[in-house]
Amino acid sequence: MSVQEYLEKHLLPRKIEEAVNAAVRAKAADPVLFISTHMRRAAPAVITRVCARQILDSRGAPAVEVDLHTNKAVHRASAAGPGAPEGAAVDATRDVEKRRLLAKAVADSVRLINGKVSEALVGMDPQQQAQIDQAIMDLDKAHHRTEVGANAMLAVSIAACKAGAAEKEVPLYKHIADLVGKSATTLPVPAITVINGGTHAGNNLPIQEIMILPIGAKNFEEAMQMGSETYHHLKDIIWEKYGSDSCNIGDDGGFAPNISSITEGLDLVIAAIDRAGYNGRIKLAIDAAATDFCVGKKYDLEFKSAKKSGQNFKTGDDMIEIYSQLCSGITCLWIYIFWEANLLTS
Repeated sequence: MSVQEYLEKHLLPRKIEEAVNAAVRAKAADPVLFISTHMRRAAPAVITRVCARQILDSRGAPAVEVDLHTNKAVHRASAAGPGAPEGAAVDATRDVEKRRLLAKAVADSVRLINGKVSEALVGMDPQQQAQIDQAIMDLDKAHHRTEVGANAMLAVSIAACKAGAAEKEVPLYKHIADLVGKSATTLPVPAITVINGGTHAGNNLPIQEIMILPIGAKNFEEAMQMGSETYHHLKDIIWEKYGSDSCNIGDDGGFAPNISSITEGLDLVIAAIDRAGYNGRIKLAIDAAATDFCVGKKYDLEFKSAKKSGQNFKTGDDMIEIYSQLCSGITCLWIYIFWEANLLTS
């Protein structure tokens, strides 16, 4: 093929002329840079390959990291490994076994992404998020996402989403808003963990997190300021009541005083909000992570205690009653719970 034939086949004379005219109209200070950028935009982005690897997350647990390559750039994302163990496990032997199985699951996901998933996505437009996600799910449809793994799927999906945003030359949040048909966007209210329990801390508090939501803030910056002030007042209160060694922190940065009662933890946070002067402007929240202390079809509120009384095994109905009482006693309490259908039976 001659040079002239090559130019005509790819319509390059017309595209180059368009780029030069655009540079002249824009009075570009650097015409070469302008023309190269213009030409780059003229070529549609396509996925050329997907590469995955195993990494270690902040807790040293195996996780999946993905590089999604297009003909223009590389976009990276990561996600926790499937069935990742959280926090400090009660049973160290069980935790070691879980991490061994997790490492194998991550390695399997990496192989699958580098093989079948990459092959399925090559040639696709990264702006077509729904089609990309469907192509990944179709690979594992019969296995209910147990072969690829939901978190591995998530890493690929996020990387593709970043590539789509880059192709549209918009921020990631704007691209996501467009995908779901939202024109107006706003920053969410931050949920700030202030007390850790459950498997995320070494105290006797059964639930995983107590959080604060600065709903009365005018903007995100003020919300973070309110959260920061309340957090530091909480530290002072814990220090005064329990001593300096109770100001240690859990996995997610919340304090981990040696308390065993949810109410006791909430009272500490309420006192901190009051001391900070934000009564009525900060909402309380808890993430129970109740499946972590579910034994069979009951919930062991003393699952971390070496000396169990045997009196704190609760049914699903008992837990609902506990949450209801917390909500009735505190008017601004938000509770996040993941209920599994088979755990609701008393």
